[in-house]
Amino acid sequence: MSDIKSDTNKITVLIVDDHAVVRQGVRAFLDAQPDIHVVAEAESGEEAVRLTEEWVPDVVLMDLVMPGMDGVEATRHIRRVSPHTRVVILTSFHEDEHIFPAIKAGALSYLLKEIKAEGLAEAVRRAARGEATLHPRVAARVVEELHGRSGRMVNPFTDLSQRELEVLRLIAQGLDNATIAQRLNISQKTVKTHVSNILSKLHLADRTQAAVYAWREGVVRKEHGQ
Repeated sequence: MSDIKSDTNKITVLIVDDHAVVRQGVRAFLDAQPDIHVVAEAESGEEAVRLTEEWVPDVVLMDLVMPGMDGVEATRHIRRVSPHTRVVILTSFHEDEHIFPAIKAGALSYLLKEIKAEGLAEAVRRAARGEATLHPRVAARVVEELHGRSGRMVNPFTDLSQRELEVLRLIAQGLDNATIAQRLNISQKTVKTHVSNILSKLHLADRTQAAVYAWREGVVRKEHGQ
């Protein structure tokens, strides 16, 4: 582990994005701040988890959509290996299927890449203090969900499509995406989309939670007609 943190009072940051130009731009601006130091960059979720263990940064700026381990899964791993580290999502996506799984996985803040540089620096400072920053569109969706616009609980049998229910049942049986794709005669990419939609609609963080939910709510039994 580096001793940078012990030598300075700067906020240490890890930047995670699969586009080098994004990482370079963000790093150049943040390193110009007197109180912020970028300790490392990662181009994948797997690398982000490894570098978090190595550097234990105060803040991770996390992209969501990356090849291999995506930002949601990486966030979940990072929160386990380094509870001190705060994860700030920095993405172009503001749809429900991205917002709620990321927050459930442990992200503190959710920003869109349209944010101005000064706003990004301030969000990093706030995250280091344990304070959340949400893009206004994201904040509105979170508030709507917390208030419960419809005033009802989620019902998997009405809120999920028939195909999503099929995928959820197979997840509950412990099958991976490749096997599910083969069973349903669809592509793995389509399965991944269904899984993301399921997690978003049910406000769950990962497949394990989805499996537990399916058994608890009787999805598996009802799907089997029991």
